[in-house]
Amino acid sequence: MRGKSKRLFYGWYMVGAASALQCLQSGLITQSFGAYVAVLQAERGWSKTALSGAAALQQVESALLGPVLGWFLDRFGPQGMIRAGVVLFGLGLMLLSQTDSLGTFYAAFLLVALGASLFGFFPMNVALINWFERWRARALSSLSFGLAIGGAAVPLVAWSLATFGWRATAFGSGVLAIVLGLPLAMMMKRRPEDYGTTVDGLPARSPTVSGESAPRGRDFTAREALRTRAFWLISLGHGFALFVVHAVSVHAITHMTQGLGYTLEQASLAYMLLPLSQMGGVVIGWLIGDRYDKRLIAATCMLMHMAALLLLTYALNLAMVLTFAVMHGLAWGLRGPFMQAIRADYFGRSAIGMILGLSLMIIVVGQVGGPMVAGVLADLTGDYRLGFTIIALLAGLGSLFFVVARKPELPA
Repeated sequence: MRGKSKRLFYGWYMVGAASALQCLQSGLITQSFGAYVAVLQAERGWSKTALSGAAALQQVESALLGPVLGWFLDRFGPQGMIRAGVVLFGLGLMLLSQTDSLGTFYAAFLLVALGASLFGFFPMNVALINWFERWRARALSSLSFGLAIGGAAVPLVAWSLATFGWRATAFGSGVLAIVLGLPLAMMMKRRPEDYGTTVDGLPARSPTVSGESAPRGRDFTAREALRTRAFWLISLGHGFALFVVHAVSVHAITHMTQGLGYTLEQASLAYMLLPLSQMGGVVIGWLIGDRYDKRLIAATCMLMHMAALLLLTYALNLAMVLTFAVMHGLAWGLRGPFMQAIRADYFGRSAIGMILGLSLMIIVVGQVGGPMVAGVLADLTGDYRLGFTIIALLAGLGSLFFVVARKPELPA
């Protein structure tokens, strides 16, 4: 009995492995892509719009694959998909190091994007949702630590870009992804029931006694979820949040170097405060996510995204830039894990892969629109002010979607 009480639920080992995988993906490309944009634009002369297109291409590919990946995850589980994704991601980064034209850059980035989709935030969330219910928000918030810690590596990537060049950095990143990522991917499993345990590692539920509510008999199907207002409102709110997140990831460093006059190293150091603050937001979500209304917390975070981006857009001094990084990081770290946790709370876990996959086809509007709106308008006007302002106001509008997205009733 004593030995049994000391055994840690395997789901938490999966949380650690998933968080480390997210750290690799975030640090090597997702949050460091802005540093690549600044270097490639200076060296190759490619426009902001063209480079933004690569980031948009990744999101479009992910959205198109979403329903297929969701069906596969529900039917076969995430483990094989995650392992394949790590290998493709690493090979894509190696291929990226050999590109000499915009066309081959896009081709390499397609492979990177495919790998990132297969072991990205979406399949990781599905994997953990199947292992947690009572501590779901806490587990998904812990997963976001990886994204934040990876973002803290952006100055290191920027240093490597400046010291060794973008080709050597991309190739080394690909090798690192495979060598470190595959052992972590091997730890991901399908459902706890397949391994002789239960969700959350808790004892099996006994029949309810008088006065207690019985657990819900079944979950929403994907078709039933699509018929609810909550599905569309949450997806739209999530998409409007990603207008800001992806515009900042791609263009913030370039705005700080070209618009605000900082060096690449200075901009990367200022940007590092963002993922550090994101970790603070994750900790707050870890503490309060299973206790308070997630949709109202998400609505508040949307207003923080708006205010933060406006501070960066019209920054007059370093204090405004640093305030942006803290506010945006806190909002992202707190809100991000709730996007999947709310859906799992509302619709259950039986068809969560397909439900999240279908959601990707809606939120891609923000994933693609954020970088493209900012990039196109920067090329047309000469700076990021107009594009960033529009995106910030969209985030403020998006807060309303979460306010009205109440939990639906399960159909009879």
